[in-house]
Amino acid sequence: MTLSDAVAHLSPHRWATANRLLVRKALAEFAHERLITPEAAGDDRYAVLSDDGLTRYEFTATRRALDHWQVDADSITRHHDGRELPLAALDFFIELKKTLGLSDEILPVYLEEISSTLSGTCYKLAKPQIPVAELVRSGFQAIETGMTEGHPCFVANNGRLGFGVHEYLSYAPETASPVRLVWLAAHRSRAAFTAGVGIEYEAFLRDELGEATVERFNAVLRHHDLDPADYLFIPVHPWQWWNKLTVTFAAEVARKHLVCLGEGDDEYLAQQSIRTFFNRSHPGKHYVKTALSVINMGFMRGLSAAYMEATPAINDWLAQLIEGDPVLRSTGLSIIRERAAVGYRHLEYEAATDRYSPYRKMLAALWRESPVESLQEGESLATMASLVHVDHQGGSFAAALIERSGLTPTQWLRRYLRAYFTPLLHSFYAYDLVFMPHGENVVLVLKDGVVQRAIYKDIAEEIAVMDPDAVLPPAVERLRVDVPEDKKLLSVFTDVFDCFFRFLSANLASAGVLEEDDFWRTVAEAVREYQEARPELADKFRQYDMFAPEFALSCLNRLQLRDNEQMVDLSDPAGALQLVGTLRNPIAGL
Repeated sequence: MTLSDAVAHLSPHRWATANRLLVRKALAEFAHERLITPEAAGDDRYAVLSDDGLTRYEFTATRRALDHWQVDADSITRHHDGRELPLAALDFFIELKKTLGLSDEILPVYLEEISSTLSGTCYKLAKPQIPVAELVRSGFQAIETGMTEGHPCFVANNGRLGFGVHEYLSYAPETASPVRLVWLAAHRSRAAFTAGVGIEYEAFLRDELGEATVERFNAVLRHHDLDPADYLFIPVHPWQWWNKLTVTFAAEVARKHLVCLGEGDDEYLAQQSIRTFFNRSHPGKHYVKTALSVINMGFMRGLSAAYMEATPAINDWLAQLIEGDPVLRSTGLSIIRERAAVGYRHLEYEAATDRYSPYRKMLAALWRESPVESLQEGESLATMASLVHVDHQGGSFAAALIERSGLTPTQWLRRYLRAYFTPLLHSFYAYDLVFMPHGENVVLVLKDGVVQRAIYKDIAEEIAVMDPDAVLPPAVERLRVDVPEDKKLLSVFTDVFDCFFRFLSANLASAGVLEEDDFWRTVAEAVREYQEARPELADKFRQYDMFAPEFALSCLNRLQLRDNEQMVDLSDPAGALQLVGTLRNPIAGL
């Protein structure tokens, strides 16, 4: 690839389109979060003024449930001093810096994340455009790499600060470039391997790597006069090796606490979460999740060696809970367990930092089960993020699934809600257990376009138990969190209603497939059906009322605009929430 080939996707036309799409999203989500207050400017038209009042944005929008602003991208205009100007996302944030609460320190870094997001959009626009009618019949990884939007709420959702363009082309999920992981040998004095019940290190690594590769790696150690028995193998993201470990961990390499063994033989594909890899060479083998010291969507995407130690035990505990619960079993719910983990502790950085420091999250990995092995005849997989995907012609992926299914929209929705939503309700009410159930953390099992069951993933870092008196095994104790009573149900209202159903219902309504009222009525029926089947939990249903008239509006972009590198204090996640007023509950009174 030549130097100019690397930026071939950055054409004037694609840049203009990417900017229009991003300004559309910024207007919609910032209006939703009440950072901006669009003023009525005629029939379904609204206006937003810059901080100095000299630049005016006008657009057409449909207002929907949950104060959702569906902005027509083609309708947006920008005027300054009576002259129309082209849409430019970087200018937008500078013009509204004060309104958005962007500090002098955060603004340039946020602009860099916006630039990266725009560049990624240009790349996606340069790819062959796959209509949703074709994508719904595609394989799991074709759907995974075919997503174009990223997180539906965050405006700067593909920042990936640290990636150069050549690394973007190699490692971003949308490029679908095959990746071979770098493998290191880590001295056991500083590394630890933990695994679920029945898993033993040597046999596990030989299954993952193959006998020949294990022997090749052992030969590298012997070449350095080192004993393979003294070391554990750790898979590493190539970016992490080249950009971090070779420099930041130079002492460990020099002292042979870390030894580079070379690349593995299997080819992997990066997933939507960017640091997790699907084994393309052997789809039935485990996913590998790696540490990646890149800033993306409000966090450094590292992986804690200390956290890894309890990860398999937490997954075994949750799998056992699901298996033993008849309600969860009846919905078909499963998890893809994080079966094994390995972490490396850099003692000097640990001595210099607290436990949340990015310096403690530079070298660890985990292995997660592949969902491919669980499929039955005629079944296929799709990331749940696909349900809010819209193609280049405005076609809804979810609408295309409904059409393929042959079911009525409400029948299809009920099947989906039973698979995905009912388990969340039951986990909350029966166990005070909450997930982070966004689109990238759920895999749907489909058959002829119909959702058969849901698979939750990203378990150990994302789940929490909100009951202070819950009896938990010692290895699982870290899941216990202290959340104020009035914020507990936000785990459903915010994560499910506001951050996912809001977009799904709007897309289906826009496609003329299912009216909003019918969507939310079906959600209400799913809640009632669950509650009527569990009368013994009636007190909990009253205490945490799913049909409450309103709930607090929790704002994600406000967090990122305030601090794009660490948007939540991990020691007090509930305390970090940005709550601004309330939203009317769309199922209240239904």
